[in-house]
Amino acid sequence: MNFIFLPPADQELEEAIEYYNDQLQGLGDQFYQQFLTTLDYLTQAPDAWRKIGENTRRINIKRFPYLILYVLDGEDILITCIAHQHRNPIFYTDRSA
Repeated sequence: MNFIFLPPADQELEEAIEYYNDQLQGLGDQFYQQFLTTLDYLTQAPDAWRKIGENTRRINIKRFPYLILYVLDGEDILITCIAHQHRNPIFYTDRSA
């Protein structure tokens, strides 16, 4: 499986890492490692996670209040959003299908 990041999701990941590193040196790196672990879970069972739209699914990142929205597209996983769980869902609703 290949991961394809939509441009907003790529930026959201960078912003989250930067935010956590500003809070505590190395915390952003821990967030990134947990993000990678979450991607490993996706490759093992991409259709196992909760649907929030017709084609969009979500998975939570452990230890951090973030979620990943994604769409299965053949052999690809399209990462559409990386959002804080307390953010208003309107922020990412237009990216879920």
